[in-house]
Amino acid sequence: MKAYVFPGQGAQFIGMGKDLYDNSDLGRSMFEKANDVLGFDITKIMFEGTDEELKQTKVTQPAIFLHSTILAACIGDDFKPDMVAGHSLGEFSALVANKTLGFEDGLKLVSARAMAMQEACEKEPSTMAAILGLEDNVVEQICAGIDGVVVPANYNSPGQLVISGAVPAVEAACEKLTEAGARRALILQVGGAFHSPLMEPAREKLATAIENTNFDTPLCPVYQNVTAAAVSDPQEIQKNLIAQLTAPVKWTQTMNQMLGDGATQIIEVGPGKVLQGLFKKVDRQLDTSSAIIE
Repeated sequence: MKAYVFPGQGAQFIGMGKDLYDNSDLGRSMFEKANDVLGFDITKIMFEGTDEELKQTKVTQPAIFLHSTILAACIGDDFKPDMVAGHSLGEFSALVANKTLGFEDGLKLVSARAMAMQEACEKEPSTMAAILGLEDNVVEQICAGIDGVVVPANYNSPGQLVISGAVPAVEAACEKLTEAGARRALILQVGGAFHSPLMEPAREKLATAIENTNFDTPLCPVYQNVTAAAVSDPQEIQKNLIAQLTAPVKWTQTMNQMLGDGATQIIEVGPGKVLQGLFKKVDRQLDTSSAIIE
């Protein structure tokens, strides 16, 4: 069974998607439509901007979304997923690719999400940290014992968990986790505490936008971050998407569930190969690849 997976923030690079713009009429028209929807020339930043410009949340999130969804569209009739999933932001790409969301609606939601998250980040100094080499339950217990907001945010793979919260609480947790035997506890260069209670103002704003957007029955099940389970009901998909901003990304659990449900081929759609690497940590023999246009 074919599983198509869509990356999240962090996978961006200058030049991403330029081949689709140059070599596909469909790709070019979708990029130009995106410039109109967003109200600024995102293609110019994606293709020839600076790393600093591309790192802005309001640019990064739509850029990765565009690369993934336009690539999936350009695959055309060969895009035949049995299941899809996306990591954080990538869940929106997955929902456009499996026809739950229209391209323009998906782009508007991603743009609204990026803006709302940026605003939430500015309310309180917050950050995230990657914790390597500890069992998930140890990280969960230590975070629960820290004063202030710090929670598990991304269950990326066995032995790799990202925590998120207020700066003092994350720093205190990193100290405790290092004492507990973490191989690394690395503060990340991110704009704020994604997938934590500090994103509640962003969740409220995004909830209104999601509730006012049409969601259709998907071509195939989507394995959502909040539950790590296969979902096909549009209303349930909406509910889980709203919860996603303040809930952890259960990617380890998602990978295990997809493999348990019969996924034998993992195809990453978008920039980078991060998700392929995470799947390989679960099963070294797994057939993984990047989506390409024939």
